[in-house]
Amino acid sequence: MSIQTNLKQVKDTLPTNVTLVAVSKTKPVSDLQQAYEAGQRHFGENKIQEMTEKFEQLPQDILWHMIGHVQTNKVKYMAPYVYLIHGVDSLKLLKEINKQALKNNRTINCLLQVFIAQEETKFGLNESELIELLESPELATLKNINIAGLMGMASFTDNQEQIKAEFDFLNQLFNKHKNIKTFNIDFHFLSMGMSGDYQLAVACGSNMVRIGSNIFGSR
Repeated sequence: MSIQTNLKQVKDTLPTNVTLVAVSKTKPVSDLQQAYEAGQRHFGENKIQEMTEKFEQLPQDILWHMIGHVQTNKVKYMAPYVYLIHGVDSLKLLKEINKQALKNNRTINCLLQVFIAQEETKFGLNESELIELLESPELATLKNINIAGLMGMASFTDNQEQIKAEFDFLNQLFNKHKNIKTFNIDFHFLSMGMSGDYQLAVACGSNMVRIGSNIFGSR
């Protein structure tokens, strides 16, 4: 099936309040162009260099999502254009994003990544670290970022009950803290769910899903 057909099929399974991020990492610009022509505007990449190359070649109204783990020394390359950084898990990284956003006269949206999986390989904050960060006096000084919500990745397992429990936990954290409203904290997005588990994630409260293989085919 074509990319346009795949994209339509995925969109047809999503409620209107859910933002679809088409995960286009490793895919050629021509594939992204096909999805763009079918109306897709949110694209997710996990490598800043690859995302920047695509940004330079594709229409300027695309909203670029950095979904991979971010190294502080790479932030400057995406600061001029990135729409949302999904995997923020430290105050150090937020400070660098703020610094580079200021240089570009921008405010950059960020999601705080929460560790919800039963795996050692995933990045993210635990609940106490999340609260500590949200209440940090230093966070309150960062004028060029916006904490737009939370992101989490469930365990890579066939155990649906475990995945549901992890998504439910993140949804509870989101609801617990979404009423914090400051000049740089305004929760809108709960980003959880990928190709294999996005429908369960949406049922558990996700309003942003990251889908690649269901749209572009396997890598």
